[in-house]
Amino acid sequence: QVQLVESGGGSVQPGGSLTLSCAATGSTDSLYAMGWYRQVPGKERELISVITNAGSTTSSDAMKGRFSISMNSAKNTVYLKMNNLQPEDTGIYYCHVDLLKAPYEFRGQGTQVTVSS
Repeated sequence: QVQLVESGGGSVQPGGSLTLSCAATGSTDSLYAMGWYRQVPGKERELISVITNAGSTTSSDAMKGRFSISMNSAKNTVYLKMNNLQPEDTGIYYCHVDLLKAPYEFRGQGTQVTVSS
């Protein structure tokens, strides 16, 4: 079983920054990628960015300029640095891991990000 501990969410004013982190523990021997998704009100869950153990990234074009992902593979921890946050970024941000064996993927419970003045 994989356990994910997400942290770093909270409230920020427009233009502000937050850094989310997510640490994976437990059955992580086959972990090969970690990433972040989000669900904002009225929209479906969407990919923000994913990074592999080798450092390859896949990111949403819409957020690539403001959000950046990094990973400490030794600690199975992924970070999401978010700059210039806007009210439309308000939502729940989910950590995600990809595994080479069942259950193949796992998602955290999410952390709330609220951007308002």
